[in-house]
Amino acid sequence: QVRVVESGGGLVQAGGSLRLSCEASGSSRAIVAMNWYRQAPGKQREFVASVDNSENTNYADSAKGRFTISRDSAKNSVFLQMNSLKPADTAVYYCMARSRVGFDYWGQGTQVTVSS
Repeated sequence: QVRVVESGGGLVQAGGSLRLSCEASGSSRAIVAMNWYRQAPGKQREFVASVDNSENTNYADSAKGRFTISRDSAKNSVFLQMNSLKPADTAVYYCMARSRVGFDYWGQGTQVTVSS
């Protein structure tokens, strides 16, 4: 079993920055990739960014050039540095750890609110 906990959300003005953190604990040696998703009110959850064990990263078009995902594999932690934030980035941000056998472990989410 893997437990995923996010932190770092908050309220920021448009153009500002936030850094989200996520730590996976438990049977975390089985994790092959860590991902960030977000869900805005009334919308479906959407992919934001991912990083795998080889440090390969992938970003949604909306995140490219503004968000940076990084990983501390020793601690099974992942970070999302978000710059140039827009009101459209307002959402609950979820961390997801994917196991070697394809099972996904989700955190409880952290709220990010960007005011105009």
